[in-house]
Amino acid sequence: MCIVGLTPLQRDRSCVFASVSRGARPHRRERHRTRMFHLRTCAAKLRPLTASQTVKTFSQNRPAAARTLGQIRCFTAPVAAEPFLSGTSSNYVEEMYYAWLENPKSVHKSWDIFFRNTNAGAPPGTAYQSPLPLSPGSLSAMARAQPLVDAQPNVDKLVEDHLAVQSLIRAYQIRGHHVAQLDPLGILDADLDSSVPADIISSTDKLDLAVFKERLRMLTVGGFYGLDESDLDKVFHLPTTTFIGGQESALPLREIIRRLEMAYCRHIGVEFMFINDLEQCQWIRQKFETPGVMQFTSEEKRTLLARLVRSTRFEDFLQRKWSSEKRFGLEGCEVLIPALKTIIDKSSENGVDYVIMGMPHRGRLNVLANVIRKELEQIFCQFDSKLEAADEGSGDVKYHLGMYHRRINRVTDRNITLSLVANPSHLEAADPVVMGKTKAEQFYCGDTEGKKVMSILLHGDAAFAGQGIVYETFHLSDLPSYTTHGTVHVVVNNQIGFTTDPRMARSSPYPTDVARVVNAPIFHVNSDDPEAVMYVCKVAAEWRSTFHKDVVVDLVCYRRNGHNEMDEPMFTQPLMYKQIRKQKPVLQKYAELLVSQGVVNQPEYEEEISKYDKICEEAFTRSKDEKILHIKHWLDSPWPGFFTLDGQPRSMTCPSTGLTEDILTHIGNVASSVPVENFTIHGGLSRILKTRGELVKNRTVDWALAEYMAFGSLLKEGIHIRLSGQDVERGTFSHRHHVLHDQNVDKKTCIPMNHLWPNQAPYTVCNSSLSEYGVLGFELGFAMASPNALVLWEAQFGDFHNTAQCIIDQFICPGQAKWVRQNGIVLLLPHGMEGMGPEHSSARPERFLQMCNDDPDVLPNLEEANFDINQLYDCNWVVVNCSTPGNFFHVLRRQILLPFRKPLIIFTPKSLLRHPEARTSFDEMLSEAFYLLPQLLWLGLPVRGWMRAVT
Repeated sequence: MCIVGLTPLQRDRSCVFASVSRGARPHRRERHRTRMFHLRTCAAKLRPLTASQTVKTFSQNRPAAARTLGQIRCFTAPVAAEPFLSGTSSNYVEEMYYAWLENPKSVHKSWDIFFRNTNAGAPPGTAYQSPLPLSPGSLSAMARAQPLVDAQPNVDKLVEDHLAVQSLIRAYQIRGHHVAQLDPLGILDADLDSSVPADIISSTDKLDLAVFKERLRMLTVGGFYGLDESDLDKVFHLPTTTFIGGQESALPLREIIRRLEMAYCRHIGVEFMFINDLEQCQWIRQKFETPGVMQFTSEEKRTLLARLVRSTRFEDFLQRKWSSEKRFGLEGCEVLIPALKTIIDKSSENGVDYVIMGMPHRGRLNVLANVIRKELEQIFCQFDSKLEAADEGSGDVKYHLGMYHRRINRVTDRNITLSLVANPSHLEAADPVVMGKTKAEQFYCGDTEGKKVMSILLHGDAAFAGQGIVYETFHLSDLPSYTTHGTVHVVVNNQIGFTTDPRMARSSPYPTDVARVVNAPIFHVNSDDPEAVMYVCKVAAEWRSTFHKDVVVDLVCYRRNGHNEMDEPMFTQPLMYKQIRKQKPVLQKYAELLVSQGVVNQPEYEEEISKYDKICEEAFTRSKDEKILHIKHWLDSPWPGFFTLDGQPRSMTCPSTGLTEDILTHIGNVASSVPVENFTIHGGLSRILKTRGELVKNRTVDWALAEYMAFGSLLKEGIHIRLSGQDVERGTFSHRHHVLHDQNVDKKTCIPMNHLWPNQAPYTVCNSSLSEYGVLGFELGFAMASPNALVLWEAQFGDFHNTAQCIIDQFICPGQAKWVRQNGIVLLLPHGMEGMGPEHSSARPERFLQMCNDDPDVLPNLEEANFDINQLYDCNWVVVNCSTPGNFFHVLRRQILLPFRKPLIIFTPKSLLRHPEARTSFDEMLSEAFYLLPQLLWLGLPVRGWMRAVT
């Protein structure tokens, strides 16, 4: 049998091909796909670094199989194929290639030419040369046959080309978001820069055709990547740092660029390459690069449409009924509601059963109605100015109120609790408060990894970039005593702040750049593409569940009205609002898309609208029957069982704050010892503990020991205590020493307070970051979660509280008056004019006294029953300046024993901490002892002085 006229594969495997019956052949499309895949795989394998290196590599370790990522949709471009390559021939071709690498003369001349052409970079379909027909001179002609290209492969060029392609892929991963089509208005770039990075070959709408052709010249020899334009159709092996190939490990350059643009330059912009963890980067690449990942079922699309209907029609209903009322509507970012519900759905699916949220005023009513599920009639009542409040206090505007609700998640069919924290007009002030409340809820349910309780924070673009509390909150996110194991941040990016253009409001490209400091990935998305928004939110929830780290979703949208419904935005942004007036609402766009796809029809869409409009009208009718506003129905942190059903204290008496001598002695002995073995403490600390022991023997206490005994006794009663602030573990003045450090072993510590009783409550003492605003807000949030905990924040010096003034003025002082929300947080403020300079002297007690009550003209009735307790209840907070350690002891215990909760401001001493006269006998701390009543002020004069009364 003559074999000269056959192809190499036909010659060696003709018997195999002859045995394949027609019935056994695969489907034509499947067979073509298989051949295309193996051709690309083979083409990639036939490009060694050098012949000797490849022989060594292949002989030691054969290439692994192509990466498989499961069932996906692949976008493929036509690739030329060699006429004899197929799926069944790959192993044979591989063996022939190994043999050729070791000795080119060991294979037939036709194989030699094919491999030379392939190694030299010949495009697919041209490397193979058909043998000459059989004739007397054909054998000699075959011997004289030459490859299409030079016999010596240009290995350096191959390496450079592959490195250039890898650089191109990395450029898209790093900077692709700069050319993503994010602005739904199409008039402003989300990164405030209309230019395109020089290392990206983009065909997005940022470039017209002429500019795009000019940028393509960057591919030519001598350009940025040193590639030739003809290389666009050349197949390149894909690096392991990309997933654009799907099931394919090699692609033509033209297809590589197209898929990179699909992943990074459309309606989603991904910032993640600054993350210094390879696993996390690979996780994000796979989520956004894999072809076909953003697919939704018809049912999911219908659900998304229904949620958009509710979000949009709610705002339309409010506008129709109360067109002249401020409500800070969500028009222009209606997609926020389905976005939040998607995050909650996915988190619930991953095991979360409690979500705590914080947000500014824009869109709050919509979130309350359609996410938290507040009764619509309760919301509509807030628009009736004639209704009287049933609760004491000033109340607050409707778009500042919070809510707590437990319901069934309809997607996962699991119970979920949702809490939206009340917020003042200070847009980002609630951020650390939400984090603190989340930490507390995790603590009380034993959720040490954040798998059950999580937080979602909503932000505006101008506030997220401009307010420093955002930075302070981010820096708490990974600290051991403050981490909540990941927060999902959602930025409603209106691309404007009140009247201020973003180009005048921030120096960074994006408003979200602050998140980069904690390696949080940032997903920018065009809010007029609801499906892209939903996919990004799913990924964000999965990221938080997988890595327990923060993540940011940047919803690039617009604000259809002005700052509020009564504001005229055309004064300052005329061009933007001309475009907004022309902009079709996202609900209409998406409905038209689904109708065109056949997912819904027009009558179904209109029926969904009518159904929700009817719900709103019926709730509006019921709201007219309401006569009184109940602010307590809007509590974000209810305390079941602590108050009566009416929200009142169960009594107006306070039990004794004294203790038995046995308890005092026991706590004192532990406080003056090291309760663990093989623990070496500092010599100076040994002297301090010895001094404490002597005080206990003498039945006296100083300030540090009085604090120790108050804390220790409450721990015995099951009260969790948390002390936080700068340097609180040791104490600013080296007096506390609640955390002992082994002098020989790094990070080996002991907290004697946790060794007092067998079944005591835990004691948490933690040094904070160098922040007052963020940390005080965090501790306030922690104290909100339960009334049965003593939460204290200590300033390094008393005057440092002024950098946390926003938390003091907007939350701590007026919290009960505005939101009917009690809080028992304690502020310890070192105070005293003792020669430390003007910045470390006064804690400004006059400011706190001025804010105790807003009605200085009321003279209290000194003869009424429980006068002292009633006076405490009527104040915004309790302000004390203790003169002895005993008073300090009693006031700390009274803070928990009171039948209600009030913030406690304590001006603590400095020089008196060690003053020999500043001592208290055990006799004044026993159950039959005395406790301190508040000093009453009227018109600035003391009405009743410091008093001591038998308890």
